[in-house]
Amino acid sequence: MAGRSYIAGLALVCLCLFYHLDITAAAEFPVGDSDGWSFDVGNWPNGKTFKAGDVLVFKYDKGAHNVVVVDADGYNSCTAKSGSKTYTSGNDKITLAKGTSYFICSYPGHCDAGMKIKVVAN
Repeated sequence: MAGRSYIAGLALVCLCLFYHLDITAAAEFPVGDSDGWSFDVGNWPNGKTFKAGDVLVFKYDKGAHNVVVVDADGYNSCTAKSGSKTYTSGNDKITLAKGTSYFICSYPGHCDAGMKIKVVAN
C-alpha cells in the first residue's frame, strides 16, 4: 500500500510541475502570409508576437529569390557578408533564436525594393 501512495504522490508532484511550466508549442509563420516572401514584405512582422523556437516559412519561386541571414548592418545596407547563411529552396524553414533576426533577399535590387524583414523573438 505504501508503494501506491508513493506513486500517487509522485504523480501529483509531476502534475503540479507541468501545470506551472510555461509549455508552448512552436508556431509556424508563413512570411508575407498569402503573398509569400516578396517585395514590400518589411512590415509583415508588425503586430505579430514571436518566440524563440518559432519557425518562419519563406515561400517563393525557386531561382527568383533567396533568403540570407544577415546582421543589423547587412539589413540596413542590404548587403550580405561573405559566408552568410543562404537559403534557396523556395520553401525555407528557419527556426528563430531569442533576440533580433534579420533576413534579406540578396538578388540585385530586391532588398532595396523592400524584400527584407527584421523579427524580434522573446
